[in-house]
Amino acid sequence: MTGQARGTSPGVSLSAPSTADAGEFIAAARASAMLTHPWVAPPDSAERYAEFLSRAAGDNQASYLVRHAECGELAGYITINNIVRGALCSGYLGYAAFASHAGRGLMTAGLRAVVSDAFAGLGLHRLEANVQPGNVRSLRLVQRLGFRLEGYSPRYLMVDGDWRDHERWALLSEDWPSGDRPPGAGSQPRQQSWPA
Repeated sequence: MTGQARGTSPGVSLSAPSTADAGEFIAAARASAMLTHPWVAPPDSAERYAEFLSRAAGDNQASYLVRHAECGELAGYITINNIVRGALCSGYLGYAAFASHAGRGLMTAGLRAVVSDAFAGLGLHRLEANVQPGNVRSLRLVQRLGFRLEGYSPRYLMVDGDWRDHERWALLSEDWPSGDRPPGAGSQPRQQSWPA
């Protein structure tokens, strides 16, 4: 399932990743190694980017590129992984900012738009964000968006070759402010603009 949200929010625009984005994405990932390490390892080679696109095409994932609305350059990317339908109706967020646009609120705007799409467009009930305790920027981001701390999981995810502890943060669709949802919540994904 490729992210279907396309549109703009003050400061950002979202699109689904494609092969045409490979060179720019890989260059941004490499230039951002000091920012993203050791928290996440964005695809930084042609092979890893091809794997990323292959996963993005699956029925259990939605993927989004976040671009600076004014210059059009990549600010980061967001994924909703392991989407489960049925009684659970849930997914896991993954995201990373790129150094060239870090610290400007663009990932907050991008993640707000993706959360709205997850609940209104994809019809999910729950989103979970698992964050390493030392990743202060990421913890502040999920807190700003209203995620609640649900627990702590030792050696929860393998990141950069090591099993890392993570805090588990979650947000339910009924806790997402209705004013932040695109009109027609629950309908099919479509192009939309969201407030920052």
